[in-house]
Amino acid sequence: MSYGVDYIEMQSRIADFVGKILGGAKPTDIPVEQPTELAVNLTTAKAIGVEIPLSLQLRADKVIE
Repeated sequence: MSYGVDYIEMQSRIADFVGKILGGAKPTDIPVEQPTELAVNLTTAKAIGVEIPLSLQLRADKVIE
């Protein structure tokens, strides 16, 4: 399992922020966001003998089988 960045989503959010700043918004008025996604690699977990609960698999943004 890992938390990582979804680069495609991050690029979209950056474009939104730039648009707001160019539109006259102050950078200090724009909230800070931390883009993350949860990825679970079931193949690796099985190889090392770790069982990932189904509830955690359902919460993950990306499940690698």
